[in-house]
Amino acid sequence: MTHIKVIIPAYNEALSIGKVVADIPLDLVQEIIVVDNNSTDNTGRVAASAGATVIPEPRQGYGQACLTGIQYARQQSPPPEVIVFMDGDYSDYPEEISLLLQPILTQGADMVIGSRALGVRERGSMTAPQVFGNWLATTLLRHLYHANFTDLGPFRAITTKALVQLNMQDRDYGWTVEMQVKAAKHNLKSVEVPVTYRKRIGVSKVSGTVKGVIMAGYKILWTIGKYYFKK
Repeated sequence: MTHIKVIIPAYNEALSIGKVVADIPLDLVQEIIVVDNNSTDNTGRVAASAGATVIPEPRQGYGQACLTGIQYARQQSPPPEVIVFMDGDYSDYPEEISLLLQPILTQGADMVIGSRALGVRERGSMTAPQVFGNWLATTLLRHLYHANFTDLGPFRAITTKALVQLNMQDRDYGWTVEMQVKAAKHNLKSVEVPVTYRKRIGVSKVSGTVKGVIMAGYKILWTIGKYYFKK
């Protein structure tokens, strides 16, 4: 049986994190890791009550939380063969983890991105800047790296072997695009599958603020350019 862990970076997601953890199919996943990224609410307590392993990470940043979760997961015995990443806001459908795992388990894929662009999105689940930003970033990835992605969606699965090879570094907004850029540069077998997307619970820390949109957009474009000129 393939050993699979889920990592969920979470900051002030007390209203949603319990629902996310409860909907994850335990017949596929051996451990659910919630990285409590210095929340000021009861995110950690709610996640633990729902059955997740909670790892505190006071250094804020989406990428930092993911890196902390990876470090913990790889220290376990046995370490995971596949890691699934997803958000804690209940915008993704946790039961669709099986869709992400199938190409890895049956087709030898190294990484699978859950594409909201290819799937069904609830009206209002993504803002106009998010849709445009995804289009711009994936267009640049296609032209600069010959990588045929349609989304930078956070719902994704990757083999631990491939993840170690990528040597992820970004500690905030550039995490998802760094993974996809490096996957292209390392010629990993990457696949996209359509996923369903709904309105998140609560207000987004990124798309919900002007500052968040600007900072995220800048970091994503900067990351794409950084690795292109680093040939």
